[in-house]
Parts: sequence; C-alpha cells; structure tokens
Amino acid sequence: MATVAIDAGHGGMDYGASYNGRREKDDNLKLALMVGEILENGGVDVVYTRTTDVYDTPFQKAAKANAAGADYFVSIHRNAFTTPNTGSGIETLVYDHSGIKVDLAENINAELEKLGFNNLGVIDRPNLVVLKRTQMPAVLVEAGFIDSDADNALLDANYEAAAQAIADGILKTIAPQQEEQPLYKVQVGIFRLEDNAKGLQKELAEEGFDSYITYEDGYYKVFSGVYENQENARNQAKRLEDAGYATWIVA
Repeated sequence: MATVAIDAGHGGMDYGASYNGRREKDDNLKLALMVGEILENGGVDVVYTRTTDVYDTPFQKAAKANAAGADYFVSIHRNAFTTPNTGSGIETLVYDHSGIKVDLAENINAELEKLGFNNLGVIDRPNLVVLKRTQMPAVLVEAGFIDSDADNALLDANYEAAAQAIADGILKTIAPQQEEQPLYKVQVGIFRLEDNAKGLQKELAEEGFDSYITYEDGYYKVFSGVYENQENARNQAKRLEDAGYATWIVA
C-alpha cells in the first residue's frame, strides 16, 4: 500500500493567512488530520509533518516526507487575496505540469468542485520548497480562500465532506497505480496435504525464512515473501535456492 505524507501548512509562530480572527494554520491542521484519518481507514499508510500546533520550516517538512519514504506528498493550505472577499475557489499547486502529480492535483480539485467550490485549476509553482525539495509527487491544496466569507461558510458547512473529497482525490490517483503493479510471490512448495505444507513451513522457519500457506484449487501452497519489485523476488528465490530449495516466482 502506498504511503502518503500529509502536511498541515504553517503552524506554531507561523499563522499563515488570517481573517477576522480565523487563522490558516488552524484550518490546515484540522483538515489535514481529518484527511489522514480517512486515508488510514482506507488502508493507506499516512505520515504527518505535524499533528499539533508546532512550526517546522518548509524544508524540514519536505525532509520528513523524504525520510519516511512517502510515495505522495499532499500539503493543505487556505488561500488569501490582497482584498478580502475578492478571491474565491480552490486550486492545487504543483512544481510543474508533468507526471502523476498533475493527475493527483486534478483529482483533488474535481472532488472539491463537487461540493460547490469554484475550481481555479492546477497551477505551476516551482519556487515552493515543499514542492521543489520533496522526492515524490507533491501537491499543495488551497482549500478555498480564508478571506472569503462564502468559501468559509461552504467549508464550515462541509468540513468532513471536504476532507473526504481530498482523500477521494488521493485514493483515485493511488488505486490505478497499485493495480498496474503486480505482486511477485516466491513459491517454495505445493502439496495436497496440509500437514506436508506445514512441515515445509516449519523447516523454512528453522532455516531463517519467513513463509505462509495458501489453499488454492485443492492444493496447499507455501510461499516465502511477496514483493512489488520483481528483482527483490528474484533475490529471495536465489537465497532459498542456495539453501537447497526449489522455487518459482508467480505474479
């Protein structure tokens, strides 16, 4: 399963944009935690750049996502304009218009648009550190204008739905990618009797190999490892063969 880094923009001493006592950092954190929870409930591994009101530099946030080996990075913000109640709508920023990050941005925007937000599109912003320094597809979601009474009212009336929309946009991007990547399993034995399969599993454990048994088409099959990368499966098969076991890789 993919790992998604969720970044609540700003935090701590950095309030972000403010309007009538409303602080962007608070909206960002509330929305980010809700999005993360929805993704986790959907089986996605989630890492957060912050879960409380603390400040890290944008570079530190990118570094956290990189260190976690995240597959995607989603930063959540609120927009603002020079004159209140002038700007309105949602938009998502990307480093440039290439790759799956554009699909991710478009999917998030499309889901938020269903709630009634004006879709301002996908915008290139190569100067933003969290988009430039992250080592995975990264987007920055501007979830409406914090200085727009209309956007605030729409968000406040649909906070959970907005979080669900962002999560749905992420999931719609992740799912096809995962479907395109087969899983490679290293098979070590196939038996009609379960006891024989368990015997091999015990023997493998004594040799230091993890294994598991499945029952398919009337046979008990013993596998040692499941991999997204075929080369990793081949390496495991080689280790087993060096230990004297016959193996074959199935996808």
